[in-house]
Amino acid sequence: MTALRAVQGTFDELGTALRDATFCVVDLETTGGSASAGSEITEFGAVKVRAGEVVSEFQTLVRPHTSIPSFIAVLTGINDSMVASAPRIDTALPSFLEFAKGCVLVAHNAPFDVGFLRHFAGELGHTWPGFDVIDTAKLARRVLTRDEAPNCKLSTLARIFHASTTPNHRALEDARATVDVLHSLIARLGNVGVHTVEELSTFSSQVSTTQRRKRYLAEGLPHSPGVYLFRDAQDSVLYVGTSKDIGARVRSYFTSSETRSRMGEMVGLAERVEAIECATTLEAQVRELRLIAAHKPRYNKRSRFPERAIWVKLTREPWPRLSLVRSIGDDGADYIGPFGSRRTADSAVAALHEAFGIRQCTGRMPKVPSRSPCALAEMGVCMSPCDQSVSSVDYQHEVERVREAMLRDPAEVIAALDLKMARLSDQTRFEDAQVQRDRLRSFLRATARTQRLTALTTCRDLVAARRGDDGRWVVHVVRYGRLCAAGVIPDGADAREWVERLRIGAETVLPGFGPAPAASTEETERVLSWLEGEGTRLIEVDGDWMCPVRGATRHLATYDAVEATSVVPFDERRMPRTVHQPTR
Repeated sequence: MTALRAVQGTFDELGTALRDATFCVVDLETTGGSASAGSEITEFGAVKVRAGEVVSEFQTLVRPHTSIPSFIAVLTGINDSMVASAPRIDTALPSFLEFAKGCVLVAHNAPFDVGFLRHFAGELGHTWPGFDVIDTAKLARRVLTRDEAPNCKLSTLARIFHASTTPNHRALEDARATVDVLHSLIARLGNVGVHTVEELSTFSSQVSTTQRRKRYLAEGLPHSPGVYLFRDAQDSVLYVGTSKDIGARVRSYFTSSETRSRMGEMVGLAERVEAIECATTLEAQVRELRLIAAHKPRYNKRSRFPERAIWVKLTREPWPRLSLVRSIGDDGADYIGPFGSRRTADSAVAALHEAFGIRQCTGRMPKVPSRSPCALAEMGVCMSPCDQSVSSVDYQHEVERVREAMLRDPAEVIAALDLKMARLSDQTRFEDAQVQRDRLRSFLRATARTQRLTALTTCRDLVAARRGDDGRWVVHVVRYGRLCAAGVIPDGADAREWVERLRIGAETVLPGFGPAPAASTEETERVLSWLEGEGTRLIEVDGDWMCPVRGATRHLATYDAVEATSVVPFDERRMPRTVHQPTR
């Protein structure tokens, strides 16, 4: 597949260095504790700092629409007469937003101050700039011990850090004190390897020093779509992941945004990170699946063993039967699946046996059987070919009905199980009725999955394009369900010639057996999801990409809706699910 050329990065690409960031330290005085409850801002105070130096300051009183409560006036010293000639919030807020433009916003107990700012920005129709926010109170709780600070009030921290300004519940003075607190906290954190705004905003004492110090592993990684592999000292792959921005994603493993304990353990073992750039996001997703299947990294929980999938097979023999198998062979048999567990596969088989009378015994049976009938035959739920109770012609007719339900139209299975569910419900045997419902759902999901896979895996060559977020056309070449080329049409290129070169240079692919794609099932379903996405255009299709008109997909919405409104056991809710989207 087409890949982009890697560009060597620098350590600064790991984030915005603290020395290069401009911070706007803000404090507000208000008439109460909640903007949503009607409280208003009475004073803005802000200090803009960069590289430890004050750049500029901002201060203004604000005239609220209601009187300032007396206890607030006593606390802050701001009364109604002081704000009588002050501007309203609709004038003060835009001035502050312009002052803070492009800065990292800092506040002590930031949810309070930022909450007021966001509330009035929305009320006045201003788009919130989406500032990065640093909360010095939250940061102090993570940095300081109880022995150092009994609490993290601004007055307490100002005293501990010997701030040049004493906070006094006036906005500008409190903002100045917060500046000193911020600088002192940054100095502390520099000793444990926090050097960027991103590391500062996500700092947590839960991230070990060892884990944090390994942030150098992200140095030089590209900021583009692709796959990353964490490797240990023996160069074994520990974990494989994918991202639209490899550098940013890997950097997050060394901050508190990564909360999974297993990942902390993995980072502790990692010695290097390998990046594989990809032309498109879909190519990155596919490469991730292939690498996980190839290396089986112990810290990846999913997609490690695609070979363990289970298929339901309608055998080709004198007296066909349903069988569970691990792979599809070149034997002309019919298959549905794959299933994520034997339990769901057994459930689908049970649904077919509820509707049809083919034999349920195992093993091959000679053309002229001479066995004694089993209990199922005596109960009338099996056509009993074992004692020649049914002719070969009649049995083959029943097999054709099973094949039709599996591959094209599940109507007979639906009718049979719906009837049984109704009878059980009339007898108030609701749990037994739920078993039948679950069997039907397992069967429908498997047949729909097979029909969607088969529709794509029969296409020898398919080329599709979709306009990306940047306006350029993303192109993929798919053969027998396998992604074999990916790229983005360069600006100014002749689209037809470029696509043809991509198609000619694509990987040569041989078809799989039956409905099995020439790739893992999960890969083909990722490709299908992209192909079925909004805005995708087909450039070339060599084959017939279509699903049966009366196929299983059209029935799924009904049964999934029933499941969503039903109370089910906890272990059932954990069953793997396939997302089905309408095909073209």
